[in-house]
Amino acid sequence: MIKRFPGPIVTAVTLAGVVLITFLATAGRQEESRARAAVAEKAKAAPAPRAADGKVDFSGIWGADRNFIFDIHDALKNGEELPLQPWAEKIARERMSKDDPEAQCLPAGVPRQAPYPWRILQTATHLFFLFEGNIHSYRQIFLDGRKHPEDPNPTWYGHSIGRWEGDTLVVDSVGFNDRFWFDFAGHPHTEQLHIIERYRRPDVDRLDYEITVEDPGAYTRPFTLYGHSTYQHGDELMEYICNENNKDLPHIVGKDPRNRYFKK
Repeated sequence: MIKRFPGPIVTAVTLAGVVLITFLATAGRQEESRARAAVAEKAKAAPAPRAADGKVDFSGIWGADRNFIFDIHDALKNGEELPLQPWAEKIARERMSKDDPEAQCLPAGVPRQAPYPWRILQTATHLFFLFEGNIHSYRQIFLDGRKHPEDPNPTWYGHSIGRWEGDTLVVDSVGFNDRFWFDFAGHPHTEQLHIIERYRRPDVDRLDYEITVEDPGAYTRPFTLYGHSTYQHGDELMEYICNENNKDLPHIVGKDPRNRYFKK
């Protein structure tokens, strides 16, 4: 079995080092994915599995979509721009990589993803996302028909309820805090954030999702992000504790050159 890189160890004293470490962290995963390609090809045409209640079963381990890691502009339709309010664009330009909450081992929030696999566990009443990366945390989605609380306590993953529209799982989430960034580029949001996610599994190997973001506190209108994840055949989640590897964060300087605001 190919050994995985243990995680995004923050030991660099320059941004170039941070970028290099992030590259190495994902490279091991990419190599492992290629090693499983033959197995995946055999199952490619297989239909999506179904649970005992007849619903599409999203359970399994899925790879991250890079467009939800570095800059969510990349998850928009071609030619679209984020409808940022002036203050939100200003703060995105000013934010520095060293201040990224995820780099300090805090949760990634929604819809951001860490560059590591995640597992979906599905039951008739709940759906859970288990995250290998970052703080080794989880997100829960209620499928039992409950409503949002009238005054939810703001949290990193919000309060999520799901419903079925045919084979599409629609997830409605509110009650977020304003502490996480949407991506490494530093796009902000407020506690007015409301997210609608639509998940589909057209076959055994593919998970497609559309994520509509509404936040009148930071954006001039709602916008939709598009992504997909690939099923990770024969994979398992590893234990990864971010705090154990976060060695030199205070010395990180500069901005990620992949940030579109870096040279502006």
